[in-house]
Amino acid sequence: MITESRPASLAVLIDADNTRARYAQAIFEEIAKFGEANVRRIYGDFSSSRLAGWDRAVQSLAILQHQQRNNTTGKNAADIALVIDAMDLMHKGMLDGVCLVSSDSDFTRLAQRLREDGLRVYGFGERKTPEAFRSACNQFIYVENLVSDADGALPVVDTSEAASEPALNQKADRNAEVKSKDVVKKIPPTAVETSAKNEPASKAVPIILKAMVGLEDDEGWAALGGVGSRINNIAPDFDPRSYGHSKLSTLVEKSGGFDSRRSSTTGLMIRARNPKKRSSAK
Repeated sequence: MITESRPASLAVLIDADNTRARYAQAIFEEIAKFGEANVRRIYGDFSSSRLAGWDRAVQSLAILQHQQRNNTTGKNAADIALVIDAMDLMHKGMLDGVCLVSSDSDFTRLAQRLREDGLRVYGFGERKTPEAFRSACNQFIYVENLVSDADGALPVVDTSEAASEPALNQKADRNAEVKSKDVVKKIPPTAVETSAKNEPASKAVPIILKAMVGLEDDEGWAALGGVGSRINNIAPDFDPRSYGHSKLSTLVEKSGGFDSRRSSTTGLMIRARNPKKRSSAK
């Protein structure tokens, strides 16, 4: 049982093949809002230079690295290892929740099974994550919301020919030294990441209206606190940051779809500005 003196005990299981290292620090900072990340594991074939960017994050965040080679083409041994560990942890009964860090829909059934056993499941992935996996989690957080374009990315090893060429053009007596060192540079956000951010605040109105159903009084007012508690049950991937605002109250204000007032007993109250929208949501 979770109490004020004992935060939720969480396991963080990371699919390295489908998660960028640049998000690692921000993901763990977000997880700290939900509880303690007592189990930290990452899965992938780290003998490949493609995952070299995780080296720094694994050390600085004390993540246990699970090396998994793909023995057969087309089969992802890392995914299977992650699922096996998740089931083992579930049966031990020591956890309150699991954080699945991946954009891969293959973990949909795993999320469902963990929830069936009473564990809370937090998903972390990019906006490209299929709806099935997002909906299978209690709450799904888009990693793009956690790292702004201005934030520095974690240094990663760049083994591309373009990155190596300048170093190889140095004096001959330095060639051996250059070849023995990793060429490090920061990887900027891709065009997909930057264009996927910040939906208009008005697009959040239908979701908020659905969360209000049954919470309204006779005049159509509902406590924002109750709406916020319910909204992830309706849309697990709902996050004010997806609409450019850090708080739900600010999003409601900027959406243009609600009136608001303060109550001494229930705090901020909201009401649909257009009665037709309110009735259609029901």
